[in-house]
Amino acid sequence: MKCFLTVNELNEPCSAKSFLMAVMLAIGFFIAVPDARSESVDLSKTTQACLTCHDKEGEQKKLENGDLLPLHISTKAYTESMHKETDCEDCHSNIESKTHGKEKISIKSRRDYTLGMGESCRECHKKNFKAYADGLHAALVKEGSKADRKDAPLCSNCHNPHTVKSVKIIEPITATPCATCHEAIFNAYAKDVHGLERIAKGKTAPICSDCHQAHDNKAASMGNAIKDACLTCHKDAVKQHNDWLPNTDRHFEAISCPVCHAPTAQRRVNLRLYDNLAKHQVSEKLGVPQFELKADAADADKLGLDGRALQSLLREFNQPGTENRTILRGRLEVRSGVDAHQISEKSKAIKDCDTCHKTGAEAFQSVSLTIAGPDGRPIRHGVQKDVLSSLLATESIRGFYAIGSTRIKLLDVLLVLVVLGALAVPLGHMTVKRLFKGVRDKREAEERAAQVKASTQELTGNRRRDDDTPQ
Repeated sequence: MKCFLTVNELNEPCSAKSFLMAVMLAIGFFIAVPDARSESVDLSKTTQACLTCHDKEGEQKKLENGDLLPLHISTKAYTESMHKETDCEDCHSNIESKTHGKEKISIKSRRDYTLGMGESCRECHKKNFKAYADGLHAALVKEGSKADRKDAPLCSNCHNPHTVKSVKIIEPITATPCATCHEAIFNAYAKDVHGLERIAKGKTAPICSDCHQAHDNKAASMGNAIKDACLTCHKDAVKQHNDWLPNTDRHFEAISCPVCHAPTAQRRVNLRLYDNLAKHQVSEKLGVPQFELKADAADADKLGLDGRALQSLLREFNQPGTENRTILRGRLEVRSGVDAHQISEKSKAIKDCDTCHKTGAEAFQSVSLTIAGPDGRPIRHGVQKDVLSSLLATESIRGFYAIGSTRIKLLDVLLVLVVLGALAVPLGHMTVKRLFKGVRDKREAEERAAQVKASTQELTGNRRRDDDTPQ
């Protein structure tokens, strides 16, 4: 027996010690390398038959509208997926294995095919399917979007059923399905503090589904969704801000987190229609575009709603008996989803109060009025920026006021007049008193002289009467 342990020992007879080492290395090798059969998947004969034909790259089917439906399914990728123990017929129950490939199947489009296959997902994923049905993506589907992989994503648009893997497996960030439709937002995220933590530093920083949920996704602009998502991880944020930020609770209520933590973002004031009794945003009813009709009617010149038009619109929503039920709640926010995903490091966050609390602050130059659409997405109408400093809108925007940036100048004038008026009374009184002091002193002297004269005359008269009295 020959042993090939080292170059020097090449083709030299093995000693007992060398032989023992070789045996141990061999045993270690077989222990270290997992048995390939332990990772094998026992596919059914039907599934094996399907993959025999479909594991051919380039296979595709031309559909009625001209779309090309890819037919290639990698056996290797399939056996590594979460569905490896699922037979083809479990999902493709409408296909008869005996006639498949022999009879022509009519398919209108890829979108139509994907819609039909969605019901197969429901069979096994009832919980996630229900959550999806209550989310924004399903609402878009109900609107009848026809764009493939756009606006209205279906199950297979995000999860390739033949290659889907466990979410516990950390894959490259570029594999995130959200990037397909939200490319601009995803590119912004990839460069912000969260994306860089995940890409450059390899940490498990939050990704799309951590903030927006994978299936039960809602419009980010609804309620306090953004703030709540941030506080899920940054639980001590309020306490930390209390250390330096005055009126912390008020700031958290009226300002969206990215306003300060995305310092390069564009900002605006968003006046939300709010049900003050039910304590939630007013929503537009499906099929009844009440807000848009009323807003367009109040803003006939398309210049944006002014203070008077804003009051008029509020009266439209507050019918007799419901006064002050619908109010406006102002909120400072960033202008777009891209801006919201440009979060910087904490050290770069805005801390200068003058950014907002000064006359003509940039953030207050853009104003919009919004109502929640039937699916939660905001429906907007422009508002003239002067409405924030208009006396007519004082009642309308009472829920939003930032000292300095939304200062109502007429109120300042009235305040000055009130102060001057309050000071004028004592000052005027003192001035008049000083001006007429000489006259008042002369009058008082004359009155005293008259009193002395009258007293003297009375005393003289008494003496005379005493002299005339009989002895």
